Amino acid sequence: MSQWQQDWAYQKYWVMAHSQQHYNAIRQLARHNDWSAAKQERYQQLLAEAEQITPTKATLTTAYQHVWGYFKKQCTLAEKQRYLNLLTNLTQAHDQLGPFLWQLTVKYEVAYLLASRLLRAFDQHENQR
Repeated sequence: MSQWQQDWAYQKYWVMAHSQQHYNAIRQLARHNDWSAAKQERYQQLLAEAEQITPTKATLTTAYQHVWGYFKKQCTLAEKQRYLNLLTNLTQAHDQLGPFLWQLTVKYEVAYLLASRLLRAFDQHENQR
């Protein structure tokens, strides 16, 4: 996996949580895997723009639903019920779903998500460094 692909894997759900438009723009840049210096510059610009956009309930919901897809077939019934409850009660100011998804990421050892910027924000060990 090339450096830009690794970085996009890290950033992907975080960007989605901030702006679907920026997520789609970056996906278009990444089409056909033909990366260039110009694309790298545009990518960095889109990331910087996304950083300025506050996630909404809708964008968080979309990102978290994508993350949930990694667990839905292996989670317990209680975990599914908790996910649905937290999703229903999700607001920008009251986000308990992100930390719960981080707990599931650690529990089920989903390597792709363990390296995700969106979820790493909920890693208490990471935040204490």
